[in-house]
Amino acid sequence: MLTSWLRNPELPGAPFFEVGGPVGVFLCHGFTATPAVVAPLAEKLHAQGYTVAGPLLPGHGTTPFELNRCRWEDWVAGAEEVYQRLAATCTRVLVGGESLGGLIALYLATAHPEIAGVLAFSPALQLYSRVVAAQVRLFWPWRPFADKPEGSPSRADAYWQGYRVNALAGVQQMLQLQKVVRQRLERITQPLLVVQGRLDRTVAAAGPALLVRETHSPEVEVHWLAESGHCTTIDAEWETVVALSLAFIGRVSR
Repeated sequence: MLTSWLRNPELPGAPFFEVGGPVGVFLCHGFTATPAVVAPLAEKLHAQGYTVAGPLLPGHGTTPFELNRCRWEDWVAGAEEVYQRLAATCTRVLVGGESLGGLIALYLATAHPEIAGVLAFSPALQLYSRVVAAQVRLFWPWRPFADKPEGSPSRADAYWQGYRVNALAGVQQMLQLQKVVRQRLERITQPLLVVQGRLDRTVAAAGPALLVRETHSPEVEVHWLAESGHCTTIDAEWETVVALSLAFIGRVSR
């Protein structure tokens, strides 16, 4: 992993596969990030006896130039490989992820009806900055992330690992994946857990309602976290995310 491009390079951000019991949980990180953003949740789930696995998506953990060379199909293929390994190890599997990872989890659910449930943490079904990103890409391959407003530090800042800049060609691929997933939402028949922060300025707040409206899930459980931003798995209410996840997994994996 090339640390000069990463924020918080000291955090453990490698892919993981920790064997536990017969129920497996796939957890995928978001765009420009690494498995560090889902590792605390994975550790808590593993401690409760679940087998947990998290990929490092192609183009991540290296340089933003590598990310700009990737297509959305590369990310799905990388996730599929880890899912298949998990499915071969466990009797039941749930899939989950944060932001882009939530989008990928939804895609996997459309491709694999045998999946027991989906955990979508701020799924990137729609971005606030999608039009701006599309325009900027025409002139430059990456741009720095916008600074937070003064006085708004977040717990997630210290636990988020990923690129210091945004890979703009990669953003275009995420937008393409959004379109594909939105066209396939009606194929989702598994229970869904959706968690999103009220302070999220990355993905639009319309995502949970879209999942309620467009999927054929028998259960869409939506939770809004008042003190959390985009990356709910490591933000101020991450322990609430753990508790919600454990309750959901325990219920749908029986």
